[in-house]
Formats: sequence, C-alpha cells, structure tokens
Amino acid sequence: MLKRIGRHPKVLKGVGSLLAGYLKFVNRTNRFVLDPPTIYDEIFGDLPVIVAMWHGQHFMMPFAKPDDWPAKVMISRSADGEVNAIAAEKLGLGLIRASGSQKSHQISKRGGLRGFIEAMRTLNEGVSVAMTADVPKGPARVAGSGIVQLARHSGRPIVPVAVATSRSIELNSWDKASVNMPFGRGGIAVGELIWVDGEADDDALETARQAVEAGLNTATRRAYELVGRSDG
Repeated sequence: MLKRIGRHPKVLKGVGSLLAGYLKFVNRTNRFVLDPPTIYDEIFGDLPVIVAMWHGQHFMMPFAKPDDWPAKVMISRSADGEVNAIAAEKLGLGLIRASGSQKSHQISKRGGLRGFIEAMRTLNEGVSVAMTADVPKGPARVAGSGIVQLARHSGRPIVPVAVATSRSIELNSWDKASVNMPFGRGGIAVGELIWVDGEADDDALETARQAVEAGLNTATRRAYELVGRSDG
C-alpha cells in the first residue's frame, strides 16, 4: 500500500515540485563560478549541442544552462525519473522520456529507441539535448555508447559539464549521488567539445566513448576544485 501511495501521480508531482523549489533555493544561496569563464561564448556558434553529465551529479545542471539556450533533458520513465522530470520542467527544461541500458533487451522497455529518435528530432530543430552518459544501474561513471551514437548520427558535438557545491550530502546509491546544499560556493566546469565522425567505425566510437568518459571525469574534478573540495 505504501509503495502504491509513493507512486501516486499527485505524490510524485508534489515531491517534484518540492525538489524544484529546493534546488532554486540552493542556486540562490550559492555563489557560482564558471570555468572557463568565456566557454558559453565559445560554444555558441556550435549550438545545438549534446550536454553530457554523470548520474548522481545532475541536480544543479539546469542552472548551468544559459537562459537563452533552449534545451531538453532525457529522463527515464521510472518513478524516480518522474520526480526529476517534474522538477526539470519547473526549472525550464523540455523533456525526453527515455533511458538507455547496458542490456539490449531492456532498451525497448525503457523507451531507448523512441528517445533516440526524439533526441535526433530535437537536435535537428536547433534545441540542445542534455543526458547522463552513464547508464542505470551502473557501473557509475562509465559512459555508455548511446551518447556517442547520438553524436555520430546527429553531427552535433558532445559537451561534458559538471556542477559541484562546497556543501553537499553524499548518498550511498549506485550513482554516488551528491545532494547539493545551500549557503556555500558552486562551480560549473565545462569540457572541450567532442565531435564524432558520421562515418565512425566501432573502434572510432569506442575512442569517442572513452573521450566522453575522460572529459566528464576531468570536468567533475575541476568543478570540485572550484569549490575547494576533492571529488569523492
């Protein structure tokens, strides 16, 4: 009974709204810096882009987006995903409801193919797409192939982005989730663009996948350095 109540649409909507309100409060009460400081101006000519992030480090990502950059975020259709989706909408992001999987038989169930098609359409319309590079439920911080396939077929570059705050609660979850807290400092780190050739073979795709992984790890370390902490 409690499990059913917890998944009721009204409950999920309420939790999602509370999450959005809390994240706005965290954003207002932290002093954020961007590194590199002029990166958004440099990227502007390459829009739309595919924004890559790690699971568990995603809560403050909506605030890393410039106000004049339209974007949609890919979020799973799970109950947790529903909460995140409600919060993301309230924070000004469009939605693509899908997620990837390490197991091929789960891709259809999670809406992976439909999500891929919608992401392609979104990018073709000039709207950026944000998505986690690692796949539920792990291993954490290991990039999957979906994001590089999207870059290959769309011709759009991948941008690794990480956000950290000086105060946070670290959860014992598969993705090592970090719940950001108010009244501190924040850092937004943006990595170099990663382009994937439209004719890339399996070896080239694997090289690109590793580049995404390395780029996100570097951006994550840098975001934590900006707030005087070490990642993990």
